[in-house]
Order: sequence, then structure tokens, then C-alpha cells
Amino acid sequence: MRRAAIWHYGFLTAMLLVLGALLLYPIFLTTRGAFFDDVAGHKGFTLVNLRLVFEDPSLVGGLFNSLRIAATTTLLAMTIALPLAVLSVRCRFPLKGVFNALVLVPLILPPFVGAIGFKMMLGRHGAINTLLGTDFDLLGDAQFWGVVAVQALSLYPIVYLNATAALANLDPALDEAAENLGAGFLRRFFTITLPLIRPGLFAGGTIVFIWSFTELGTPLVFDYKSVTPVQIFLGLKEVESSPQPYALTLVMLVVAVGVYLLGRVLFGGRAYAMHAKASRAASEHALPGWRGALAAAAFAGVIGLALLPHLGVVLTALAEKGTWYRSVLPAEWTLHNFREALTHPDAFGSIVNSLKLSLAAVALNLSIGLAVGYLLVRTTIKGRWLLDALCMLPLAVPGLVLAFGYVAMSLQWPFKGGPLEGLASVIGANPNPFPLLVAAYAVRRLPYIVRATVAGLEQTSGQMEEAALNLGASRLTAVRRIIVPLIAANLIAGALLAFSFSMLEVSDSLILAQSPSDFPITKAIFSFTNRLADGVSIASAMGVWGMALLTATLVGASVLLGKKLGAIFRV
Repeated sequence: MRRAAIWHYGFLTAMLLVLGALLLYPIFLTTRGAFFDDVAGHKGFTLVNLRLVFEDPSLVGGLFNSLRIAATTTLLAMTIALPLAVLSVRCRFPLKGVFNALVLVPLILPPFVGAIGFKMMLGRHGAINTLLGTDFDLLGDAQFWGVVAVQALSLYPIVYLNATAALANLDPALDEAAENLGAGFLRRFFTITLPLIRPGLFAGGTIVFIWSFTELGTPLVFDYKSVTPVQIFLGLKEVESSPQPYALTLVMLVVAVGVYLLGRVLFGGRAYAMHAKASRAASEHALPGWRGALAAAAFAGVIGLALLPHLGVVLTALAEKGTWYRSVLPAEWTLHNFREALTHPDAFGSIVNSLKLSLAAVALNLSIGLAVGYLLVRTTIKGRWLLDALCMLPLAVPGLVLAFGYVAMSLQWPFKGGPLEGLASVIGANPNPFPLLVAAYAVRRLPYIVRATVAGLEQTSGQMEEAALNLGASRLTAVRRIIVPLIAANLIAGALLAFSFSMLEVSDSLILAQSPSDFPITKAIFSFTNRLADGVSIASAMGVWGMALLTATLVGASVLLGKKLGAIFRV
């Protein structure tokens, strides 16, 4: 075996071990904990724990509610995104460039932070009910639809990005041939376009379904506790003594993966393949007069609805305490909440914690992602498919499952009763969740770095690297001096996305950080929402700072990656 091949297989083995420890092992511990009577001692294999989950009406009801939320959110997100994607790719209309940028705005706000603003705008005594003189209650009878609306308006850009990328890659000759044969637009769309873009829709829809199925923050803000993620969160205090949280988490994992596989068979397995890549881009049809105005109005209407949560968060942050109630706008305005969001000990400490955690996670991701991307693109060694699959697995596995797996890992040897005791812990008098949070953030966002790295390497010739090796440079030197500078834009784009989404990660933060001194920014925001007086105002101001951060990073990533940004959000 050549020296280069030995080096490649060594790196492959190392990456598989790292992913096994940080990804597969936590999932295994969650699975194992569901099948034993005594979680701490692992005594006696049993299926009773799983049976008890399905015999408990509240847990079965929570699972059913979570599936309803996920299915309805996904359907609504597709209903919103697909028409907009078709208009964006196929048509020209007034202010199209502006709308194409604004349609991605919901990505700059985590759904659970948007829920705060949504409550202020559409709550029983909120701005919209006051303006219209209605009494629609999202916090009581309509909690389900409140959660669905917030999540769909936050997540539809993921479907939109995948749909526009799929539509842009279609060969227009097929559609033109059908049109010449007399097929109308709707018939061409449902018989030609839709089957061809089905894999892209499935990719985006899968992300939305799993995200909404396992979303923890939004139901908590709406006080909608009869859903599986919230039931797992509330059962965390029993994790050392009861197998029920493990069993419930395993059920959620199996359902999520099962729905994904079923959807892949039904919607992704028989997709039609193009014989060749389109030789030219599809021409855009100008929409004159009222048609162009109608297309612009469709974008404006969706963007306006999607901006409601953002507007509510901004207005809450600007409102003087207690002055926005039963009124369309706050009666008094202030910037005090923004200062408190940066100077309050709990708020400032959480920002510092998130910065440290996110930077550490990005550094870990860059080192893993660069090695993985190199092995996938520049080598032909056996086993690459397994590495690629493991790197993409975090997009398909619920974040809540991984977070719970890290809790289980902290309760096992070597962290409990072993040489690493005290290095990482979640439960206890003096917890130290930082190593676990870094690992969780890194694993959840690893696909962004890997996909960005692969995209850069595929566009970069390996001849310069080979020339450097022939001139005596080591492979490490060739990677550092040639490959990294050539794909720097892709690495920066992936790092920006990984950093920003790590800063605003919800499930890992809510589950793993139990002490106020360890709170990341999202856990601090949630904590402030439960505080009386100015808590919601400070939480909203922190959300606005988070929006500013995500806006800057997404704009930067979009500039660096262009149309390839959609590939980041793909299973």
C-alpha cells in the first residue's frame, strides 16, 4: 500500500472514531437507557419501558401532537415556499431582487424567539387583535396553530432555497417541448417540473419536518406542554432514576427516522433523473402590468407575515416596561432594554458563554470538516460513503436526541466514577456542561462545514497540490499553503453559518445548561421570558442582538456561496 493511501486510511479511521464518540455513542446511550430497568446500573434488559410510554395517554397524546405540528408545519412551509420559488426562477417582476433577499429574512430569528414577538402581535390583548377588534387567542384555544404559524413562517426559507436550486438546474427544453405540444402551465408543472424537483423538495421538507417535530423552544414559549420535546425536557430531572425519559427520547428518534425513510421511499426514491445537465438556463418570462404586481404582492404578503414575529420582538425591546398592552403600538419607548441586554450580569454572561462555545465549536468543526472534505473529494479510498453519511446524519437526527444523549454520556464512565469525573457534567451541585456544549454545537453544525468544504474542493483543481508534492512539500504543507487559501471563501461561509447557528442553538442549550452561570444566550433568553417585570423586554432585546448577528453572517455566507447556499440545508 502506498504511503499516501496509508495516510488517507489513517485519517479516515480517526474521523470515524471522532464521529463515533461524539455522534453515535450518545445515540447508543439513549437507546440503551430505554431498555434497562435501572438506568444507572443497567440492570435487566426489558421492553417494559417502551410499553409504558404507549400506555400513558399523556405521552401518546404528546407524540401525536408533535407529529401533527411537524406535518402541518411542513405542508404550510411548502405551500408558502414552492409558488415563490417558481416565481423567482421563472419570472421577472418589479422589485424581484429586493424580494429575493427579504424572503430569507425569517432565518435570522430562531422560532422560539419569534414566538415571543408573535405573542405580542397576535396574543389576545396584542396589537393585531386591538387593531381589528377581535379576540383570537393563540395562548389558549389556538396554541397549536400559534406554534405551527411561528415555525412555518420561520422555516419556509429552507424549502425555498432547495426548491429554487432544483428549479434552476432543470433543462428548460423539456418544459418547452411540452408547451409546444399544447400542455398548459399547470399540466407541465405537475407532470414535468414537480417530479424533477421532488428530491429538492424532499430535502428541504425533511429538514423542516424534523426541526418542527423536535422543536423545544416554541412550544415552551406558548406554554404548549403536551408535545414530546417538552415532555422530555420536563423529565430531565428524573434522568438518573427513571428510564422513562430515555424511552420517550428513543420513541421520538425512531419516529423521526421512520418518517424520514418513509418519505424518502414515497417521495425521493423514484425521482426522475436528467440524462444530462441543462446546457442553458431557463429564460425568465416578464410579467407585465397586473400580473407583475400580483407576483410582487405575493412576495410582499409572505414577507409581511414572516416579519410579524420580528416586528413584535423589536417593538417589545423598544417598549417601556408595561406600556404595550391592549394597544397597537407601545405607549412609551426606550433604549434601556438594549443596554440591559448587554450589561445585565445574566445577559452579558450568557453572551460571553455563547461566544466562547461557538468559537470553540467552529474551530473543532473546521479541523474535522477540512479533513472530511479532503477525504471525500481528493481520495478514492473505501469507506468514504460511511464518513459522508455520518457527517450528514446530524441533519436527520433530532437535536433533542443528541442533547439527551450527551446528558446520558455525562452519567457514564469515564465521566462519572472514572478518570474524567468533573471534566464534563450536566446534573449535580457543580455542573460543567461546557465540553458537552462545544461537542454538541460542533456535531449539529458539522454538515455546514463539510458541505461548504466539499463545494470548494470540487471547484478547485488538484493539480497545484500535486505539483507542490512533486516539488518536495509534505501533504500537510500542501493543504495549508495551497488548498486552504483556494477554498478560504467556502470555509469562511461555512464557519459563519456554523458560528451564527451555534450562537442561537436552542435544544442543546436548554437541555445541557442547568446553572445560570453556564447559560448560553438562548437559555438566558428563555430564562428571562419567565421572569416578571422587565424579563420579556430584556429577552426581546437579546433577540434583536441575535437577529443582528444572524443577519450579518447570513449576508456574508450568501455573498461567499451565492446560489450554493441552498446546498447547506440539504440532507
